[in-house]
Amino acid sequence: MTDWPSLPFLALLLPLLGGTVILLARPLGLRLQRVLGLLLILGLLFVSVDLLEVAFEQGHRVYALGNWDAPYGIVLVLDPLSAMMVSLTSVLALAALWYAMASSIDRQGAHFHVLFQIQLFGLNGAFLTGDVFNLFVFFEVLLLASYGLLLHGGGRLRTRGGLHYVVINLIGSTLFLFAVGALYGILGTLNIADMAQAVAELPASDLAPVAAAGLLLLVVFAIKAAFFPLYLWLPGAYANTSAPVAALFAIMTKVGVYAIIQVHGTVFGPEAGELAFFHQPFVLTAGLIGLGMAAFGVLAARGLKNQVAYLVLASVATLLVGVGLNTPQALGATLYYLIHSTLIAAALFLLADILAKGRGPFADRFESAPPMPNAVWLGGFFLFGAVAMTGMPPLSGFMGKVFILDAALAHDWAAWVLGMVLVSSLLMIVAMARSGSLLFYNTQETVPTLGQPLNAKALVSVTGLFVISLGMVVFAGPILGMTQAIADSVYDVGPYLDQVLNAPTQDAQWLKGGH
Repeated sequence: MTDWPSLPFLALLLPLLGGTVILLARPLGLRLQRVLGLLLILGLLFVSVDLLEVAFEQGHRVYALGNWDAPYGIVLVLDPLSAMMVSLTSVLALAALWYAMASSIDRQGAHFHVLFQIQLFGLNGAFLTGDVFNLFVFFEVLLLASYGLLLHGGGRLRTRGGLHYVVINLIGSTLFLFAVGALYGILGTLNIADMAQAVAELPASDLAPVAAAGLLLLVVFAIKAAFFPLYLWLPGAYANTSAPVAALFAIMTKVGVYAIIQVHGTVFGPEAGELAFFHQPFVLTAGLIGLGMAAFGVLAARGLKNQVAYLVLASVATLLVGVGLNTPQALGATLYYLIHSTLIAAALFLLADILAKGRGPFADRFESAPPMPNAVWLGGFFLFGAVAMTGMPPLSGFMGKVFILDAALAHDWAAWVLGMVLVSSLLMIVAMARSGSLLFYNTQETVPTLGQPLNAKALVSVTGLFVISLGMVVFAGPILGMTQAIADSVYDVGPYLDQVLNAPTQDAQWLKGGH
């Protein structure tokens, strides 16, 4: 009999049904919504950890929805990479939800907890789906929920940033349909494993149109990941939304990076013949240019939230550089850095909100203000986050970049990669040092404190995320070993194709009454 927690669809079912239950419970008050939301996130965290264990013990695992076998039915595919992303999302969601409740941000508008759960449903669906069309469907689900979360609480700047976010993502959705239609017209399938087999057997006459459709799909993922030159929507949207929403959105750009690794890495992977990895030079080039542009954005930022948004762009660009290097070693290092950058970026968004409240009317702007309450403690937290995010030793950001640079040494573009990563890191270190000086040292000592007292409960979320970052240093070897094993499984596409298309799934047998 199949063990219930290890069924992949539970990672979708929990937030979907949970959001519905919270919607029905809304007339009973916010307190009940908070309890239900927290219990659902804890349940999702338990399920995701179990899925991660199952993925490493059993490899690829397929769940056929409706008991229709691939490629004709809809399948969910659990593998080490998707399990890692679902687990990372659960950890991030717990920190963001706790902060929203501790700071009463969930009181500022209707349906926060409902939208939060639907967002998780869309995210987990995007990570677990086994076909491109349902990737589009889950993209739309998470985008619809993110529109509501982005505007939660209202405000002119939030509305303007949300408008840019909506317009650019609607354009991306339209392009997604064009790309999917073109690929289906040529390949006759949208199942990722089946597409990979079809591309490997393409006649020469179809190579060019499939490559063009693949590049169009890459543009769509580029919009989702916010990499150069399609990143201008992100700083305004992330900097002006509420802190817990921005923290949860730290995983949103990683959905685009994941899609490039999973979809392009499988369909246009090592078995794709003449189209094998044809997209990688575009990814590497965009990553290098985007890293430089993001570093200048970090330098030019006039507020801490805006600066953190550009740091997110820099982390995405670093991930793209690692993906573009196109080796298992580089991908393993990239996945280590992905975990680090997602958690630290989320923590910095939350910390920026705490600092803004402590500075009163001066908010997070880089200008002289009266000293904030508990400035010494908050300064220590800021220093930790700045060191981690910019990649200074001895924290996980430094180790992640060292792993990526080590993998780049054998690449033809090694000099460009080393130069851009090191120079951009230096620029970001200078920018964050200046920001810390303005926030904590250039203060108006003769003016009484105008900000709010420190919210210790809200600071728990930041502390938890920073503790995980410390754990990534202490256990760097085992974690890198895990991400390296995931990278090896991504490049070895044979078991993925065989399990999705040929092997009967354990879950399908269970639905038929098998054991």
